[in-house]
This record gives sequence, C-alpha cells and structure tokens, in this order.
Amino acid sequence: MANEKGITIIGVAIFFLLLVFFPKFIVQHYLLISILFIIAILLPTIIRFSRKSMTSREMVMLAVLAAIAGVSRVPFAALPSVQPTTFVIIASAIALGPQSGLVIGASAALISNMVLGQGPWTPWQMVCWGMAGFIAGLMANTFFMKHMAWRLIYGFIVGFIFGWVMNMWIFFSGLGDLTLETFVLLNTQSFFFDLAHALSNVFFLFLFSTIWIKTLNRFKEKYGVFQEDGGE
Repeated sequence: MANEKGITIIGVAIFFLLLVFFPKFIVQHYLLISILFIIAILLPTIIRFSRKSMTSREMVMLAVLAAIAGVSRVPFAALPSVQPTTFVIIASAIALGPQSGLVIGASAALISNMVLGQGPWTPWQMVCWGMAGFIAGLMANTFFMKHMAWRLIYGFIVGFIFGWVMNMWIFFSGLGDLTLETFVLLNTQSFFFDLAHALSNVFFLFLFSTIWIKTLNRFKEKYGVFQEDGGE
C-alpha cells in the first residue's frame, strides 16, 4: 500500500508537470488528456479487481460516490465557486482512503463538466480535486481529520489552493504574460471566488461530514469493503 501511494504521488506530479510545460498541447487535446488521466489513476483499482483483492461492491461504491460528487456541482452552477463537490470528495476520502479519494475527485471533475462544459481547465480540475481527496485520505487517521475544527481548516485551505492552481492553467496556456505580476493579478481577481469556495467547503463539511463519514464507515463494516485502503 505504501508503494502504491508513492507511485500515485509520483504519477500525479509527472502529470502536473506535463500540464505546466506543455500547455498548448493540453489546450488542443484536453479531452484526450483527461481520459488518459482517468485511465491511469483507475489502473491500480482495475488491477486489484482482476486479482480479486477488490470487490464489485467497492467498484460500484466508487462509481456512485464519483457520480454524486460530480452531479452535486450542477445545481449550484449559478453560484460561482459554491458547490458541495469538494465536501463529498474530502469526506469520502476520509472514510475510504487516499486512492478512493483520488479516483472520486478526478472523476467528479470529468463527470460534472459533461454538463457544465469540458475545456482545457478539466485536467487541472481533475488534479486539484483528485489531490484534495488523496491528501485528505492520507491524513484520515490523524488529528487533522478526526477533529472537526482541523477538518474545516483543511476544507478552507483547499478552497484557496484549488483556485490558485486553477489560475495556473490561464497563466501557462498563453492567455497572458508569463510574469509574476500577471499571476498575482489573477489570484487577486479570483480572491472572492476562492473565498466563496473555501467558505462553502466549511459550510458543507460542518453540516454533513460527520454523518457522511459515519454512514460510509457503517457500510464498510457491514459489507467488509475498503479494508485495505486505510481511511477512518
């Protein structure tokens, strides 16, 4: 499991560097890149399933949670940056583990954009939401995620980091000058959108994260699923 996590981190880091250093290719082939990224992060899951170390129940549960995370973004589309998607990803990752958080997060971006619109931003969203889930899963058994206050702080920080990373796709895609001033300006202009995302994460995590995690943990215990993936 430790090797799997290490390989995942290296793989996501390489993908992120590709986004940064080959922006024009990403802009032209964003859908292909998004699909290849999903296939890459699903490979460990598929291999485990083929070896019978992962059950069909686990596969279905991941698919359902990814769909919930993605679709829950759609009704809030009229409210910029306000959505429960990040909460679903973080809470699910805490219960099911880092690999599940990565799959749910990356899939949520691809699924929601089938309705809201795909674009060069999709691979960046996949990385942001995927890593938000992965890191939450890694810290599931630490006091950061076991205590509500720290969980809310994590959600708040994720809201801003998500926005800053998403600004990078504009910065590196040739839509502006590659200067520090341009990047600072982008982050300044997106401040209130990032704040809205951060506060909505805090709101949904405060109201629903405890019951969400307890429900998923009961499902784990009842059906004996996700026992090897960590989580709370």
